[in-house]
Amino acid sequence: MDAAKPAFGKIVIFGPGLIGGSFALALKQAGAVEEVVGFGRTPSTLRVAQQLDIIDRAGINPAHEVPDADIVLVATPVAQMPEIFARIAPYLGRDTIVTDGGSTKGDVIAAARAAFRGHIGKFVPAHPIAGAENSGPAAARADLYRKKKVVVTPLPENSDERLDRIKRAWACCHADIYELTPEQHDRIFAAVSHLPHLLSFALVHDLAVREDADLFFTFAASGFRDFSRIAASHPEMWRDICLANRAALLEELDIYRYQLDELRQALTSENGERLEEIFGIARQARREWAGD
Repeated sequence: MDAAKPAFGKIVIFGPGLIGGSFALALKQAGAVEEVVGFGRTPSTLRVAQQLDIIDRAGINPAHEVPDADIVLVATPVAQMPEIFARIAPYLGRDTIVTDGGSTKGDVIAAARAAFRGHIGKFVPAHPIAGAENSGPAAARADLYRKKKVVVTPLPENSDERLDRIKRAWACCHADIYELTPEQHDRIFAAVSHLPHLLSFALVHDLAVREDADLFFTFAASGFRDFSRIAASHPEMWRDICLANRAALLEELDIYRYQLDELRQALTSENGERLEEIFGIARQARREWAGD
């Protein structure tokens, strides 16, 4: 490869916030893209993204920007993706590849199939595992994906070349790339991401609506801060994620309710041995996962 020539020409990003903006900044820092064009819901968001050098210019009409784009990244809340897919579908160029940054895959792929139809092979689903509580262009940073996992969930219609192009883009962001089936992805992330967010939101909401909420928050310390951190995440985005993956999430919620019932029974019966056993298994698993 010519070292002076970027790996990608034009990249179009729908949603140049934390996810999309960090993708753009990482590629720019790596010298891997010639031009980044952004689409967003408000002109003010796009102005901020341009001021921060996330995008080079704001897009106005997909018909003018999509046909010659190397990659179109849709980095919006998942509920917005079907409308965006429908908007860009008529303008996909021969070499254009569409990908996404959604936290759910089954619903996103279904929407892509409905919009792209015979061109579904041009859509390569992906999910960068590198979120944060803050959102918007100001939250974007070039190192967000460094040594973070990006899961690609290829479709049967994806050619090796298109799959490799998307992997190469994420590799330019210094991410670690993994492959899962869409079904594996949604089942796994219902358990390790979507359920923890649901529980964190639920706990903080429970305390926030109590009459003496201020008293509880006054004495909340580091344990509460650690557990509740993700309740500061974007409500709209997590509303969409929970609804989009509701089947897998409901299954995980039922499993967790069973675990809570078991803990309640141990407390009711003053079964300290069972409590300690559960706590010990959890402690060991957490330490092994965290490398403690």
